[in-house]
Amino acid sequence: MPATPIRPIVADDAGKPNGTTELRRQNSLLKTGALQDAIFNSANFSSIATDEKGVIQIFNVGAERMLGYAAADVMNKITPAEISDPQELIARAKALSVEFSTPITPGFEALVFKASRGIEDIYELTYIRKDGSRFPAVVSVTALRDADDAIIGYLLIGTDNTARKHVEAEQKKLDQRLRDQQFYTRSLIESNVDAMIATDPSGIITDVNKQMEALTGCTRDELIGAPFRDYFTDPERAEAGIKLVLREKKVTDYELTARARDGRATVVSYNATTFYDRDRTLQGVFAAARDVTERKRLDQALEETNVELERAKVAADRANLAKSDFLSTMSHELRSPLNAILGFAQLMESASPLPTPDQKASIDQILQAGWYLLELINEILDLALIESGKLLLSLEPVSLIELLADCKAMIEPQALRSDIRLSFPRTDSSLAVRADRTRMKQVLVNLLSNAVKYNRPGGLVEVTCSATTAERTRISCRDTGAGLSSEQLAQLFQPFNRLGQEAGAAEGTGIGLVVSKRLVEHMGGQIGAESTVGVGSVFWIELTSTGALQAVVGSTEPGPVAGIEVPTDVRIRTVLYVEDNPANLMLVDSVLARRSDIRLLTARDGSSGVEMARMSRPDVILMDINLPGISGIEALKILAGDPLTAHIPVIALSANAMPRDIEKGLKAGFFRYLTKPIKVLQFMAALDIALKLPN
Repeated sequence: MPATPIRPIVADDAGKPNGTTELRRQNSLLKTGALQDAIFNSANFSSIATDEKGVIQIFNVGAERMLGYAAADVMNKITPAEISDPQELIARAKALSVEFSTPITPGFEALVFKASRGIEDIYELTYIRKDGSRFPAVVSVTALRDADDAIIGYLLIGTDNTARKHVEAEQKKLDQRLRDQQFYTRSLIESNVDAMIATDPSGIITDVNKQMEALTGCTRDELIGAPFRDYFTDPERAEAGIKLVLREKKVTDYELTARARDGRATVVSYNATTFYDRDRTLQGVFAAARDVTERKRLDQALEETNVELERAKVAADRANLAKSDFLSTMSHELRSPLNAILGFAQLMESASPLPTPDQKASIDQILQAGWYLLELINEILDLALIESGKLLLSLEPVSLIELLADCKAMIEPQALRSDIRLSFPRTDSSLAVRADRTRMKQVLVNLLSNAVKYNRPGGLVEVTCSATTAERTRISCRDTGAGLSSEQLAQLFQPFNRLGQEAGAAEGTGIGLVVSKRLVEHMGGQIGAESTVGVGSVFWIELTSTGALQAVVGSTEPGPVAGIEVPTDVRIRTVLYVEDNPANLMLVDSVLARRSDIRLLTARDGSSGVEMARMSRPDVILMDINLPGISGIEALKILAGDPLTAHIPVIALSANAMPRDIEKGLKAGFFRYLTKPIKVLQFMAALDIALKLPN
């Protein structure tokens, strides 16, 4: 750094040096020198000073750190232009030449031209390090002048702009993503075949798409800010539609007639819902208006042509049958992933240490949703089988007292949780109806479950039996719930129609009653309901009566196993699981890992399962039915026919859950037939019973 110029010492009146003044000036010079040293030795800024020709005279610590040069490498050797991007210098020289209408040479002159004319100059450029790497910098240029105002050099102070450039680049990416998302969202709205309208809560239009412009003959700017009601032939009904959406949160098939600027009228089906911001604050109504003028015209034409109606019905029936076949096939495939979901959730629920309250709440949600989905799959499968004509029923005399006793035992826990009283009749033990026992129990449990679910706290569910004719017996289920209106009664037995209970706390699939109706009708019976709002409802079933009950065959379904003891012996027992699904194998492995007395072997197909059983002689075999190569049933036959393995109990674990599949499996010789998703406690109970059998 250049030495600080020495100023003359001031003398006092006697011509002698003034000691106090001299000391003050020396202190000032020391402070000035210290400040200059701090500036030029700062590691956060590059300070480069040049002479009037641009040759570097000072190159501070910050410049060394940023550029990788030692001061000795550049001082009195090069100009700052030689460590700057040459293309940027050319571009800067051209721009300055145009701005000041004078030719400017690319190089150091372009860097200091403004500063040389006393103009404040801060600009961005790219510095080139000693190793050839580059980085963006912000440079402030100042001309250094002597006492006569002559330029004696230049000071270039620079800061590394890499971080800010990175932030700017990221911000540009985010801005572009936002623009892309907005464009995508707008494209979705504009590509919709329906007229889309958004309004605020007061019914003022806030946005529309092109279809709405075409529907009204008005531009988007004209529509935004105008009342929604103004563009329909019945403004009061249009306004009522907005209020209905705000009250009900959703409106479907609300018919309006739109009116265009030229007077053209278009009948539209109006579907709308409320929408909210991130804080769940109501923003307004989002509506779609579909032109149904042509559809109404077509409906009228179809009504006039009975032949076309019949053809449409036949086509719909065929489509329905195809759908049913598809659903029936898919049910099996859905049970496998559900087996993993519900199985591992049950394991987490009983893990050691026990889950935390928050984890327990989450696991409960998984289990609740999983069992609900399983219920939905079962009911959809039942409906699909019925509609496809593949439902097989075993009609026989069924004892009502035994049937109702089973149903009472199944529904009592649900009633107890809901504080509902149950009343069942003391029916004559010989009274029987002609029905399929399993399906009849399914229907009654559905009616009883609904009676409990939609009852009031402290309410009553009463079951009665009576003879309507000499040949018919009626079973009635009365509840003390809110009751149903005549409109709701008319909508009973419609698939997925929960009569407005979709937003309620009680879960349901909306197809249980549909399945019940189909089953009762297939058993030659009838089902119906009466209801009074505020009083309650009565659901009834009528079936053909039979004479005195002869031999009523019990359910072939294995009942729940209670009081299973945890094995206390230390003998290691071997279990072989034949399964091709990795998730199912992992689940059973995790379940049995909690039992130190059980060793698990696995096989991926029926043939290897048979060979492994012959070699290892397991105590119990778990067998899937749908296996690659030979099926589980074929593998069971081979095992049963081999003296080495015939004594080993085989438990079926299968996603084939139809009653006929269970019956077929039990007849084939399986010790137990468990369906997926498995219930861990039920599975372990069946396994423990099998392990206790003498070998």
